[in-house]
Amino acid sequence: MSKLVDWANEELNQLSKDIANDGDNSMQEEMNKCVLEIVRVFSEQGHSGMSAAYALGLIKRLLSWKPITPLTGEESEWNDVGGGDGESIQQNNRCSAIFRKNNDNSTAYYIDGKVFSDDGGVTWFTNRDSCIPIAFPFAVPDQPEYVILSTRKDENYETRKSEM
Repeated sequence: MSKLVDWANEELNQLSKDIANDGDNSMQEEMNKCVLEIVRVFSEQGHSGMSAAYALGLIKRLLSWKPITPLTGEESEWNDVGGGDGESIQQNNRCSAIFRKNNDNSTAYYIDGKVFSDDGGVTWFTNRDSCIPIAFPFAVPDQPEYVILSTRKDENYETRKSEM
């Protein structure tokens, strides 16, 4: 085994021990096997520091269903998903969180644009204000904008951004 595989195995074993202290860790044991298999393949590819970082960035985006190049808004990227009240809605084929109305790119929006917290960042939620308008080309961000809602009643939904 490589040093990376050995180290990953030890870390995963520690996680299993921690979970076992709280109860059944059988699900974690299965997950450990799956993750270790991926680590093994990655290790066998012999990446250097630079190529490893590049590969990890691509892998993270791809496994998160995030496009690795900007969306273009070209017609081939869209799929009709219905609508109502005389309105047609299309969903982007490359990023399922992107929609537009009536085949018009100027109406495109990203439903995962913002997440909100009303308890100082302990828990997070989405709502209709999570949608943000977009323009093409559009590079899908790695994560949403985190917004902590004001707790002062007189500010009525004023926000401050939180770097996560």
